[in-house]
Amino acid sequence: MEFNIDRVAFSIFGLDVYWYGIIIVTGIFISALFARSEFKRRGFSPDIVDDILFSILPIGIIGARIWYVIFEWEYYGAHPKEIIDIRGGGLAIQGGILFGLIGLYLFSKKKKFPMIDLMDILTPSLALAQAVGRWGNFANAEAHGYPTDLPWGIIIDGVKVHPTFFYESLGDFLIFLFLIYYRKKNPAKGRQSAIYFICYGILRFFVEGLRTDSLYVFGLRTAQIMSVVFIIAGICLFIYANKNNLPPYLNNKEEKEKEERIVKFK
Repeated sequence: MEFNIDRVAFSIFGLDVYWYGIIIVTGIFISALFARSEFKRRGFSPDIVDDILFSILPIGIIGARIWYVIFEWEYYGAHPKEIIDIRGGGLAIQGGILFGLIGLYLFSKKKKFPMIDLMDILTPSLALAQAVGRWGNFANAEAHGYPTDLPWGIIIDGVKVHPTFFYESLGDFLIFLFLIYYRKKNPAKGRQSAIYFICYGILRFFVEGLRTDSLYVFGLRTAQIMSVVFIIAGICLFIYANKNNLPPYLNNKEEKEKEERIVKFK
């Protein structure tokens, strides 16, 4: 399969709008809609998603760019004016996740909403956003893998290569489906987030091994190192969740109804 996609979707007053940005924004929009339904399902106002987007999304994007620039400093050190130019790509999702977690922690403290519950509610949406956003790499003809003879390979610059963006997109979507299924069967606090970190870590570790554009540190693929960190963090969180078996955080109305049921039962 050979695709020749113009990276520019359209222009407005001479400013090019790239498919990459359109796809990223679409992924954020779709995942935000799902997150709103998740908050509503737990009895909270879905408008909290708007607060999260405005306060955390910028931190995540900045973090994703900083992470990419740090490990490509040999280039950006010589071209400093391009550091803030993210329209054509150059966002490292793992950096975005790390910085996003910091922003989410600060948000949880400000709103007095348990961090682990916010993570449980938002991780399916994050996986969904990643599944959609990876197609931005396709539009940019980037994040592909080594040459392959497999029938589903795609042609980039005349060479048939692994569509690693598709592998990760499909994997992220399967993680999303599993998480929304699992949350109904096992609502205990922390497990959903733990499964996300474990599954995404494993997925990214193997997909990264096929990519030709990896970021490196000390000769090792940065994304694979971080994938191992995610897996270890997920395992620790899962052990903690299983040991404590804590129920999900409830809003004030649900807490009151729960207390009334307990009193009535007694």
